[in-house]
Amino acid sequence: MVLDKIKKENDIKSLSKKELMELSKEIRSFLIRSISETGGHLASNLGVVELTMAMHLVFDLPQDKIIWDVGHQSYTHKILTGRKEGFGQLRKYGGLSGFPKRKESMCDAFDTGHSSTSISAGLGYVYGRDLKGEDHFVISVIGDGALTGGMAYEALNNAGRLHTNFIIILNDNEMSISKNVGGISTYLGNLRTNTAYQDFKTNLQKTLRKIPVYGDKIIEHLKKTKSGIKQLVIPGMWFEEMGITYLGPVDGHNLEQMVKILQEAKKIKGAVLVHVFTKKGKGFLPAEQHPSRYHGTEPFDVRTGKLLKQKAKPGYTDIFAKTMCSIAQREERVVAITAAMADGTGLKEFQKKYPSRFIDVGIAEEHAVTFAAGLAASGMIPVVAVYSSFLQRAFDQLIHDVCIQNLHVVFAVDRAGLVGSDGETHQGIFDLSFLSMIPNMTVMAPKNKWELMDMMDFAVSFEGPITLRYPRGEAYEGLEPYRSPICYGKSEWIYDEVEIALVAVGSMVRTAVKVRQNLKEKGFACSLINARFVQPLDEEMLTEVAKDHKLVVTLEENIKTGGFGERVTDFYREIGSDVIVLKIAIPDQYVEHGNVEILKKEQGIDEISIEKKIIASYIGQ
Repeated sequence: MVLDKIKKENDIKSLSKKELMELSKEIRSFLIRSISETGGHLASNLGVVELTMAMHLVFDLPQDKIIWDVGHQSYTHKILTGRKEGFGQLRKYGGLSGFPKRKESMCDAFDTGHSSTSISAGLGYVYGRDLKGEDHFVISVIGDGALTGGMAYEALNNAGRLHTNFIIILNDNEMSISKNVGGISTYLGNLRTNTAYQDFKTNLQKTLRKIPVYGDKIIEHLKKTKSGIKQLVIPGMWFEEMGITYLGPVDGHNLEQMVKILQEAKKIKGAVLVHVFTKKGKGFLPAEQHPSRYHGTEPFDVRTGKLLKQKAKPGYTDIFAKTMCSIAQREERVVAITAAMADGTGLKEFQKKYPSRFIDVGIAEEHAVTFAAGLAASGMIPVVAVYSSFLQRAFDQLIHDVCIQNLHVVFAVDRAGLVGSDGETHQGIFDLSFLSMIPNMTVMAPKNKWELMDMMDFAVSFEGPITLRYPRGEAYEGLEPYRSPICYGKSEWIYDEVEIALVAVGSMVRTAVKVRQNLKEKGFACSLINARFVQPLDEEMLTEVAKDHKLVVTLEENIKTGGFGERVTDFYREIGSDVIVLKIAIPDQYVEHGNVEILKKEQGIDEISIEKKIIASYIGQ
């Protein structure tokens, strides 16, 4: 196999043209086979095989710096830098990350996981290179979906003033996770199909170069002239108007063409954008036909493309999706907003039933939040469905545009807590801290699927900013009899005893039930309270608890600092209570990728670890 010849970075340069053609096939076969066993990002990686090979042929790693936007499409890059053997442990605890990691390889220039960051990071590398007098190339790879993020435009605006080389590769597959939307998608669609300007420019240069003495001077003069012709042939020529040289579009699956255009890009003194069009999922028919489904996939059957493990019970996302459609049927003011995550957040069915009240803003969380604020100010009831880790990107908008005005925006925060395989950049372990610190923001977390439904009803009828956060995966069906009405700021007593009180938030109620059962078997009296609200605190309940409990144990799937446990501790300190508070939370650190149950054990928030901590704390009083 040709792939066996790739042991480290730059080994690809020693291959023949015939071997390179074979290598692309072998890489695709390897990716399909490997990801079918481990799960991972398939469609995006199949789409950039030749693009990645071309970069590795043209540039020298690790001296030259390749920065991947988001980074879930970096699998071929990892293979070509000698990490093929690690794919058996891809996204598993202690194994190979599904994203670029500087600590994993010197060839990973920048850690990524969120969208629209690569041009800014690349620009930083360029300025650093120039200030230090170094001589290497910096290449930022960004998808057309990521160009819907405002940060990318800020970076492009800055890059247009460069006078030294900076290469931006626009990987255009017409997709982010869901189908792209908006003006930039339409603009790039025009560029994909319009080759007239490139043909005209190429033929004109060839003709002028034949003119003795003056040919090259005329070409140089024309390059400096604001030519009206390009405005007519390609509307806007937006990139060039910003001061960025535009090359392309080029077939991203034609290795020879890709190598040639990247060699041209290296010669340009300034920022240059190479527009590459690729097919997401190329080489695996199910992924080509359903790229969204195979964006991030669980293990599957290579022959049929079907998942090996079918989802048995509905997840929290499914419950949210069903509830949204039910609410929208009776409340016409409800509008659903997503940032390019209609599938992931469960809004596909809502989109089908209520297309006029469904808005996909593209990968633009900041815009989504302020847009929702405007909708709320106009009298509508916007529901922003977003992953916890992505909501972090709109922190200023939450404060400035929603909460200062006390606007009724509902935030349905999915993937809250530990999410597993995607690792540090995707763990939803900060939202309780950053949301509950904002005045006017109400923060809730349901204990099971029925409470999620009830909290959605409550949130829509509420007045003011309100968040409900729920985890990834199967919805808890326990504690069905405990379904008391949601009252603002009030918790729910599930078991009322003495001595030890477990006060759990959302997903941790399920864990607390098991912990309490174990403690009861060992002879400990133990109350269990479902917090329901993180902001505001149920101070009445906390005061009552302190009367006949020596130890209050707070449980949350969030970091300690700024979390629920810390706020409870502060409350008891303020009222002068001598009750002991044991805070069960994730340590203040970033959590790497791995199976969620393994991660919970490593972070000390699994039932066995919690039980040991409680007994040690109670006995040690």
